[in-house]
Amino acid sequence: MILKGGARRRAAVPAARQAELVREFERSDLSAPQFAARAGVRYATFAAWRRRHERQQPLRVEPPAWLEAVTETCGGEEAVTLRLPGGATVEIARPRQAALAAHLLKAITAMPC
Repeated sequence: MILKGGARRRAAVPAARQAELVREFERSDLSAPQFAARAGVRYATFAAWRRRHERQQPLRVEPPAWLEAVTETCGGEEAVTLRLPGGATVEIARPRQAALAAHLLKAITAMPC
């Protein structure tokens, strides 16, 4: 839905429609200028909608979907290395560190998305 504009001949597009167009663009294979042209909107206007839409989206932090554990023996000492998605690594060389690692993993998975 596009509403007629004022004296400057600008068309007013409701915020809900702007957000819908931005979501459609994100699903499309088109570049932003191509999508704006097909939607009948100036590219600069569409780019502003995209920036506004990105600022309004909450940052999503996904809890770890998988965990890889590797045990190693070095100089008679055993160590466990935990590799998390995204490249984070936790090495546990002493029993006391295992409790700290468990608290860390629990805190990460409890974070709101």
